[in-house]
Amino acid sequence: MKHAALRLAAAVGTSVLALGVLSGCGRSAPGASYFPLESGHRWTYRLSSEWENSTVERETVVLSNEGSDRTLDSGTAFRRHSDSGIDYWLRADDTGVYRVATKSDLEDAPKPDPQPRYVLKAPIAVGTNWPASTTTYLLRRRNDFPPEIRHSHPAVPMVYTIAALNQKVETPAGAFDGCVKVQGEAKLKLFSDPVKGWQDMPLTTLEWYCPGVGLVRVERSEPANSTFLLGGVMKMELMSWE
Repeated sequence: MKHAALRLAAAVGTSVLALGVLSGCGRSAPGASYFPLESGHRWTYRLSSEWENSTVERETVVLSNEGSDRTLDSGTAFRRHSDSGIDYWLRADDTGVYRVATKSDLEDAPKPDPQPRYVLKAPIAVGTNWPASTTTYLLRRRNDFPPEIRHSHPAVPMVYTIAALNQKVETPAGAFDGCVKVQGEAKLKLFSDPVKGWQDMPLTTLEWYCPGVGLVRVERSEPANSTFLLGGVMKMELMSWE
């Protein structure tokens, strides 16, 4: 489930450069303080997933910043590493903070994103929105193999919106102020069961980014309420950071 935590951005967000990348005008790039990428930072998250059949899974996810990297053909970007074996390359400029490539342990080289995949888009203001693909992290077929829906639907269009500013967020790592709340919404048409037929299954993500710290909390909801499908909810909370 570590891949489920990372949109990251998720994410995650997910689920970019506080203090590191400047815009051409000499100012910090919009959103930079909410997603630090300078070398030396490390985040530990508690990830819990609960399905509609009451099955619960819990684990720990660790992300670390590896600094500036010239691996990409397109130039320098900042690399973020997940202990799940995935690396992410990100940049920031006047348009916001965005991912430009990813690489898993099974790949020889970074895979560029066809288009920049925003984490936070400028302006950092309520109502700012942007599209990005997601996949399902919780939805499963009850009787088919493989059960995970993400194998057949790896890229689902989602719209992310800055829903609120100046939020206070409580986490195991402490309380944070001045945070940005981002909401993502998508629908995926799936065959629910012989009675309900095809239905639009809602996928909803809530993310909180706090100044100087970055991503502190993620909530993901993928309900099914179906005899053929199994849905659930996922929560990721910051436990410690440095």
